[in-house]
This record gives sequence, C-alpha cells and structure tokens, in this order.
Amino acid sequence: MRRTSLTQYDEMPEAMVNYMRHYGPHFSRKLCEFAVSMMTKTGGSKITPYSKEQVKTILNRAGIQLENDQLHDSVYVANMCKADFLGSSVVDETRLAMYIRDVIDDPDGYDGIVFNRWYADMCYTGTAIDWEEML
Repeated sequence: MRRTSLTQYDEMPEAMVNYMRHYGPHFSRKLCEFAVSMMTKTGGSKITPYSKEQVKTILNRAGIQLENDQLHDSVYVANMCKADFLGSSVVDETRLAMYIRDVIDDPDGYDGIVFNRWYADMCYTGTAIDWEEML
C-alpha cells in the first residue's frame, strides 16, 4: 500500500520548485557535483569523484544494466559509496557496481528515493542549497 507523501505539506523555495519542474526528484549534473563536493572519506579527505562515464564503465565491466537510473542519480550513488564504503564493506569496483544497482533498482524503492534521502540529510544538517545555481 502506497501512503501519501508528507512532502506535500512542505513549502519549497521558488527556485527549488523551478528545479523540480526541470529535473524532478533527481540529480542534475550541477546538483550532483555540488553534493559530491561535500563528500569525504574517514579522516576528512575529499574523494576524487567518479564521472558519469567512469560509472558507466564500472557498471559495464560488471555486466550490470540499470533499469531505473535517471540523470546523474547513479553518479551520486557511486560517489557516496566511494566516500563511505569502498575499500571497507564494499571491497572492489565489482561490488561497487552491485551496490549502485541495489540502490537504484531497489524493488522497495520509489521514484526519487536517492534525491529524497540526500535532501533529507541536507535539511537535517542545515546545509543551504542555492537552487538557482543548480539549474
């Protein structure tokens, strides 16, 4: 049973509404770059981000085709995994590709799940987003 989203009661800044009109609950290239720019490994060192082409290559090498990927969502997921799990519980790029698939094509997921989880983190941490810059 699908429940009514509580986000319908949120008041979005006009620039965010405009972003959503263009991209919906998904990462544009600019928003992905912004989100990834804040990612760090344990100890605070910045990651060297994967590009969209590098993520495609990683997925292809593992023989993985994503069914529900949109815009730069898989790029965000790949970089988040790189920052938080790669080299630890995700031991190599094949497992990274599997992780990306598990998140993007999660059968319990919904359209925009990656974006919405990230946005909830931004709200919780009080991180300001210049939505006009993300268009």
